[in-house]
Amino acid sequence: MRSSFYRYTGKRIFDLLVAIPVLLVFSPLLAVLALLVRVKLGTPVFFRQQRPGLHGTPFTMVKFRTMTDACDAEGNLLPDAERLTPFGKFLRSSSLDELPELWNVLKGEMSLVGPRPLLMKYLPLYSAEQARRHEVQPGVTGWAQVNGRNALSWEAKFALDVWYVDHLSFWLDLKIIAMTFSKILKREGISQAGQATMEEFRGQGDPK
Repeated sequence: MRSSFYRYTGKRIFDLLVAIPVLLVFSPLLAVLALLVRVKLGTPVFFRQQRPGLHGTPFTMVKFRTMTDACDAEGNLLPDAERLTPFGKFLRSSSLDELPELWNVLKGEMSLVGPRPLLMKYLPLYSAEQARRHEVQPGVTGWAQVNGRNALSWEAKFALDVWYVDHLSFWLDLKIIAMTFSKILKREGISQAGQATMEEFRGQGDPK
């Protein structure tokens, strides 16, 4: 497919052609996972959070919950690493927690492939070059995810995101999806430090 057609039209068609049958086929698995999350981690079953979409426009991203609400004696939530259970770690390492994001894809808020949607508070911290990651829709998986995931530094991750923006094509998306399945099966790209979440981005370079 021609890059310009795919970027503005074909990519959306491709998202729907893949996301709809995947949701239908995996609906029993989604139901089982929702039940397991309810039993093992409690409610709510889904984790919802505002994330920046295309051009930084906010949307509500949906994932399966992976952490408990455990608190200390003062009622404050414990650190993420202490609230992330073995079941939650399994959901993350297998990327099963990401499956509900297919609903965001159907709504047109996300794409199957693109830079991962980060936190809204990071928007003013990006350099002008890093902010270009928002020139396309965020993705369920992406070029940075298949080239290191949480093991990457923020600088490397953003560089890969911008590279994807500049080289977006149908064939690249197919390659990333194929690599994603391979990485999941091999459990590659998990942070060697075993962090529950990526270290917070504090900004660098010129302000946006």
